[in-house]
Amino acid sequence: MLAKSISALFPNLDTVEVARRTRNAVSILVFIASLFALLLIIHAQYGSRFTGDSRSRMLSMGALKPAASGESATREAANPEVLRYRVLAEFLAKRYKVSQDVTFDLVSIAHGAGYQLGLDPLLIMAIIAVESRYNPIAESVAGAKGLMQIIPKYHTDKLDEFGGEKAIFDPATNILVGSQILKEYLRRTGNLGIALQMYAGALNDEQDVYTSRVLGEKQRLQQVVGRHAGRNIQIKSSAGGSSPSSPL
Repeated sequence: MLAKSISALFPNLDTVEVARRTRNAVSILVFIASLFALLLIIHAQYGSRFTGDSRSRMLSMGALKPAASGESATREAANPEVLRYRVLAEFLAKRYKVSQDVTFDLVSIAHGAGYQLGLDPLLIMAIIAVESRYNPIAESVAGAKGLMQIIPKYHTDKLDEFGGEKAIFDPATNILVGSQILKEYLRRTGNLGIALQMYAGALNDEQDVYTSRVLGEKQRLQQVVGRHAGRNIQIKSSAGGSSPSSPL
């Protein structure tokens, strides 16, 4: 059919030339189709790992905030929660040498998971700091993976909801599952220190080194938030707002 069409378009070409051009055209079409199919396969396998799936879970947890530009930047400046995320993201980006855009997303996810499960988001962020230093593809020799260093074979029931072990490096999945594990240990023990030592697999550590490290990181984050809150009060006071010591 294609050869007949080419012959109709180019009546002066001989049969051999028509056949050659037909083969070339078919080869090009096959190459384009193969390339398109390959792109679809790559997107299906990897494209959603750090984008679509993660974004959906961030939105479902109420954690993802719109990018700031123009009027949206003004609205963001008036939102204390988003400002809190920005301040924490800036601190973490400098401390752990990670992109501030990445840390903002991770701070947002941690807050979403914390609100969903009734955990302090700063505690979740402190565990991430100790476990992986905010490296989403961290992997230990023991097989612990991702931001919160989860060992998949011990938590297949929780990972199955998100597609199984392949989702372990998705930031939103990793943080939510890690937070679920901590929450479960808290319910079992009723004690934060013991729950943290269970999380680290270090119940035999009588010095509670892991718990001390996590709580130390959490305290640093609290100080960052506290300094930010203090600056906000000063800014409002200098702008003419009432302060606690101002007469009404």
